Amino acid sequence: MPHSQSRFAALLLPAALLIGGAAPARPTPDASPFLGTWELDLSRMPDSYGPPPKRVTFTFRDVGAGQWRTEIDITAPDDSVRHSAVQYRRDGRMVPGEGDTGEADSAAFLSPAPNVLVMGLAKNRTLGAVRTYVISADGREMTESAANVDETGAPFVRSFHFRRIR
Repeated sequence: MPHSQSRFAALLLPAALLIGGAAPARPTPDASPFLGTWELDLSRMPDSYGPPPKRVTFTFRDVGAGQWRTEIDITAPDDSVRHSAVQYRRDGRMVPGEGDTGEADSAAFLSPAPNVLVMGLAKNRTLGAVRTYVISADGREMTESAANVDETGAPFVRSFHFRRIR
């Protein structure tokens, strides 16, 4: 083997060993407990909700530069999927949503504690709902408290429970 090829091979072998033998990446200690994918626990739906969807998932991703992206997929009993997404900073400022805008066309997010996220939803610049998300101490459950008003104008709050799937 010529000298230049043997030097190249000598550089590649340790790199290949590092890549091939690397352990799966673990979240850094300061990574948010929200990051990942969560699935609604349909067995714990509030009685006052009505017919439940077939499946609901939330995915929270850190997309860099201080921004997160949240994607929500709601699968109806007929297998149709409503997909919505929003990219934001957790600074309380409004940002437009993407995809399905049946419930809201914009949102604002604030994180008053590492395991708490508050979201305000609006449609046509009118407040639609306020949601608070809290991650359990063990990081395996997320509880959503959704505050809104019913068709008579009476306020209510419902809780939904999600389990981490990724």
